[in-house]
Amino acid sequence: MKFSLVDRIIALEAGKSITTVKNVSLAEEYLQDHFPGFPVLPGVMMVESLVQASAWLLRHTEDFRFSTITLKQAKALKFNNFVTPGKTLTVTSTIHKLEETECTFKGEGTVDGQSAVSARIVLQRINLRDRNPGLAKTDEMLVARLREQFAQIWNSPTA
Repeated sequence: MKFSLVDRIIALEAGKSITTVKNVSLAEEYLQDHFPGFPVLPGVMMVESLVQASAWLLRHTEDFRFSTITLKQAKALKFNNFVTPGKTLTVTSTIHKLEETECTFKGEGTVDGQSAVSARIVLQRINLRDRNPGLAKTDEMLVARLREQFAQIWNSPTA
Protein backbone atom coordinates (compact mmCIF):
# COMPACT_ATOMS: atom_id res chain seq x y z
CA MET A 1 0.00 0.00 0.00
CA LYS A 2 1.31 3.42 -0.91
CA PHE A 3 0.74 6.52 1.20
CA SER A 4 0.96 10.09 -0.02
CA LEU A 5 2.45 12.17 2.76
CA VAL A 6 2.53 15.45 0.84
CA ASP A 7 -0.88 17.07 0.61
CA ARG A 8 0.41 20.33 -0.79
CA ILE A 9 3.65 22.10 -1.67
CA ILE A 10 3.58 25.60 -0.20
CA ALA A 11 7.05 26.82 -1.22
CA LEU A 12 9.51 25.58 -3.80
CA GLU A 13 12.83 26.87 -5.09
CA ALA A 14 14.48 24.58 -7.65
CA GLY A 15 17.93 23.48 -6.60
CA LYS A 16 17.45 24.79 -3.07
CA SER A 17 14.43 23.98 -0.92
CA ILE A 18 10.84 22.86 -0.61
CA THR A 19 8.16 23.25 2.06
CA THR A 20 5.21 20.86 2.13
CA VAL A 21 2.27 20.14 4.39
CA LYS A 22 0.59 16.93 5.48
CA ASN A 23 -2.74 17.27 7.29
CA VAL A 24 -3.08 14.34 9.66
CA SER A 25 -6.63 12.98 9.88
CA LEU A 26 -8.08 10.37 12.21
CA ALA A 27 -9.60 8.80 9.08
CA GLU A 28 -6.17 7.56 8.01
CA GLU A 29 -6.10 3.80 8.26
CA TYR A 30 -2.72 3.44 9.95
CA LEU A 31 -3.83 5.57 12.93
CA GLN A 32 -6.37 2.94 13.99
CA ASP A 33 -3.62 0.71 15.40
CA HIS A 34 -0.95 3.27 16.22
CA PHE A 35 -1.75 3.53 19.09
CA PRO A 36 -5.19 2.47 20.36
CA GLY A 37 -6.47 5.30 22.55
CA PHE A 38 -3.56 7.58 21.56
CA PRO A 39 -3.33 7.84 17.77
CA VAL A 40 -0.10 9.37 16.48
CA LEU A 41 1.57 9.48 13.09
CA PRO A 42 4.07 6.58 13.08
CA GLY A 43 7.72 7.60 13.06
CA VAL A 44 8.35 5.74 9.82
CA MET A 45 5.61 7.85 8.19
CA MET A 46 7.24 11.01 9.50
CA VAL A 47 10.50 9.94 7.86
CA GLU A 48 8.62 9.06 4.68
CA SER A 49 7.19 12.59 4.63
CA LEU A 50 10.78 13.92 4.60
CA VAL A 51 11.65 11.49 1.80
CA GLN A 52 8.63 12.43 -0.31
CA ALA A 53 9.17 16.17 0.08
CA SER A 54 12.85 15.77 -0.84
CA ALA A 55 11.96 13.63 -3.86
CA TRP A 56 9.55 16.30 -5.16
CA LEU A 57 12.31 18.90 -4.82
CA LEU A 58 14.75 16.67 -6.70
CA ARG A 59 12.24 15.92 -9.48
CA HIS A 60 11.46 19.61 -9.93
CA THR A 61 15.15 20.58 -9.84
CA GLU A 62 16.03 18.04 -12.53
CA ASP A 63 12.85 18.51 -14.60
CA PHE A 64 11.65 14.96 -13.90
CA ARG A 65 14.72 13.47 -15.59
CA PHE A 66 14.49 10.22 -13.58
CA SER A 67 11.51 7.92 -13.20
CA THR A 68 12.56 6.33 -9.93
CA ILE A 69 13.83 7.95 -6.74
CA THR A 70 14.47 5.81 -3.67
CA LEU A 71 15.75 6.28 -0.15
CA LYS A 72 19.36 5.19 0.19
CA GLN A 73 20.02 6.35 3.74
CA ALA A 74 18.59 8.35 6.64
CA LYS A 75 21.21 9.85 8.95
CA ALA A 76 21.08 11.81 12.21
CA LEU A 77 17.42 10.91 12.59
CA LYS A 78 15.67 12.54 15.56
CA PHE A 79 12.08 12.25 16.71
CA ASN A 80 11.19 15.22 18.87
CA ASN A 81 7.41 15.36 19.13
CA PHE A 82 4.19 13.50 18.38
CA VAL A 83 2.00 14.33 15.39
CA THR A 84 -1.64 13.76 16.30
CA PRO A 85 -4.86 13.83 14.25
CA GLY A 86 -6.03 17.35 13.49
CA LYS A 87 -2.46 18.65 13.30
CA THR A 88 -0.44 19.66 10.25
CA LEU A 89 3.08 18.38 9.71
CA THR A 90 5.04 21.06 7.85
CA VAL A 91 8.14 19.65 6.17
CA THR A 92 11.06 21.72 4.93
CA SER A 93 13.84 20.07 2.96
CA THR A 94 16.95 21.69 1.55
CA ILE A 95 19.50 20.27 -0.85
CA HIS A 96 22.80 19.78 0.95
CA LYS A 97 24.77 17.98 -1.78
CA LEU A 98 23.77 17.10 -5.36
CA GLU A 99 25.85 14.37 -7.02
CA GLU A 100 25.53 12.31 -10.19
CA THR A 101 23.64 9.35 -8.71
CA GLU A 102 22.53 10.57 -5.31
CA CYS A 103 21.47 13.68 -3.46
CA THR A 104 21.66 14.58 0.24
CA PHE A 105 19.00 16.72 1.92
CA LYS A 106 18.53 18.27 5.34
CA GLY A 107 14.90 17.81 6.32
CA GLU A 108 12.75 18.82 9.26
CA GLY A 109 9.09 18.33 10.07
CA THR A 110 7.38 20.71 12.48
CA VAL A 111 3.99 20.90 14.16
CA ASP A 112 2.82 24.27 15.46
CA GLY A 113 6.38 25.58 15.08
CA GLN A 114 7.88 22.76 17.19
CA SER A 115 10.26 20.20 15.67
CA ALA A 116 8.69 16.74 15.34
CA VAL A 117 11.32 15.00 13.19
CA SER A 118 14.62 15.84 11.52
CA ALA A 119 17.17 13.93 9.47
CA ARG A 120 19.68 13.98 6.67
CA ILE A 121 18.12 12.09 3.80
CA VAL A 122 20.13 10.51 0.97
CA LEU A 123 18.14 9.71 -2.17
CA GLN A 124 19.30 7.84 -5.24
CA ARG A 125 17.71 8.11 -8.66
CA ILE A 126 17.62 5.94 -11.76
CA ASN A 127 15.74 5.33 -14.94
CA LEU A 128 14.58 1.76 -15.30
CA ARG A 129 15.72 1.72 -18.95
CA ASP A 130 19.33 2.09 -17.78
CA ARG A 131 19.15 -1.43 -16.36
CA ASN A 132 16.67 -2.83 -18.88
CA PRO A 133 16.14 -0.98 -22.18
CA GLY A 134 12.78 -2.73 -22.56
CA LEU A 135 11.47 -0.58 -19.68
CA ALA A 136 11.82 2.75 -21.50
CA LYS A 137 8.02 3.02 -21.95
CA THR A 138 7.56 2.33 -18.24
CA ASP A 139 9.91 5.23 -17.46
CA GLU A 140 7.83 7.50 -19.71
CA MET A 141 4.58 6.42 -18.05
CA LEU A 142 5.99 6.91 -14.56
CA VAL A 143 7.31 10.39 -15.35
CA ALA A 144 3.98 11.40 -16.92
CA ARG A 145 2.12 10.21 -13.81
CA LEU A 146 4.55 12.02 -11.51
CA ARG A 147 4.11 15.24 -13.49
CA GLU A 148 0.32 14.91 -13.06
CA GLN A 149 0.67 14.39 -9.31
CA PHE A 150 3.04 17.34 -9.06
CA ALA A 151 0.53 19.60 -10.84
CA GLN A 152 -2.09 18.60 -8.26
CA ILE A 153 0.01 19.48 -5.21
CA TRP A 154 1.91 22.55 -6.47
CA ASN A 155 0.29 25.70 -7.77
CA SER A 156 3.23 27.80 -8.88
CA PRO A 157 2.71 31.49 -8.09
CA THR A 158 3.97 32.28 -11.60
CA ALA A 159 1.55 29.87 -13.29
